[in-house]
Amino acid sequence: MGADLSYIAVSERRMWWHPVDDETGEIRGFLTGRGIGQTGRDPLLAMLRELAEAYHAFSRYSAAHVRQMGLTPAQFDVIATLGNTQGMPLSQLAKRTLVTKGTLTGIIDRLEAKGLVRREVPSADRRSFRAILTPAGEALFDRVFPAHIDFLRTLFRDGAVDLSQIHAALRVLRERFSGHG
Repeated sequence: MGADLSYIAVSERRMWWHPVDDETGEIRGFLTGRGIGQTGRDPLLAMLRELAEAYHAFSRYSAAHVRQMGLTPAQFDVIATLGNTQGMPLSQLAKRTLVTKGTLTGIIDRLEAKGLVRREVPSADRRSFRAILTPAGEALFDRVFPAHIDFLRTLFRDGAVDLSQIHAALRVLRERFSGHG
């Protein structure tokens, strides 16, 4: 029986790590920025660990495919969010993507240089910009978005996983965390 030091969460002031028995999944304790915590099996920490590991596994799997299509994950996120829309203000785009506001301007600059996105200044508010896919950006969206969804869908074609149950559980988690931020 070995122990695996696994990531749990990071906050502004603390980082939680805990040794987990890789055969039983038992949490034998956890370390924080302030010392040793409780020991024993903790269902909350086990769930948080699984959630973090699932997200990281998804990110790695998804990013590898997106890169094969010639985009970074952030560029794909922007193109997928703008696809089938009339464009949107950069502030709204930042909220709807997994991209931070500070990073978004650079991503838009690079997509604009590739001829995939254009900026438009709305006549009603000349202080802001609206990002809009160009015809080349729309064509790219029409090609890469369905291809990526199909790529992800292949993991679940066997029907061994009830996606509606996972969706419901994730919704509950999001609602719990969103209500206490």
